[in-house]
Amino acid sequence: MDRSKYGNPDAFAAEAKARWGDTGAYKEYEQTTAAKSDADLQAAGNGLMQRLSVFGALQTHDVSDPAVQQQVQTVKDYITAHFYTCTDEILAGLGKLYTAGGDFTRNIDRAGGSGAADFAGRAIAWYCQQTR
Repeated sequence: MDRSKYGNPDAFAAEAKARWGDTGAYKEYEQTTAAKSDADLQAAGNGLMQRLSVFGALQTHDVSDPAVQQQVQTVKDYITAHFYTCTDEILAGLGKLYTAGGDFTRNIDRAGGSGAADFAGRAIAWYCQQTR
């Protein structure tokens, strides 16, 4: 997979540390990833972006569609398996981040097509509203 289309992973890491460096989830992330090689971290990041890019193809569906909601669950499970425990609260925050217009938005749209990040964020918001 062409890593260049997903942006600079060092920039993502710096943004994540600035936003969440003092949280338990970030500390868990540091513990989980400490022993991983750069290649393993790159593969995990690419895997997450692949899962997020699927939202581009799902944009013709309603956010409540079972296929869309299954993709939200897939992303949540992937984050938990490879980075840190992705609670619904954390997932909701990520959904907002994906629609905020920064690097995350641009890179999800680059991978999944225009509007993929916004759709992912709306699908995540719907998911989190249902789990309250």
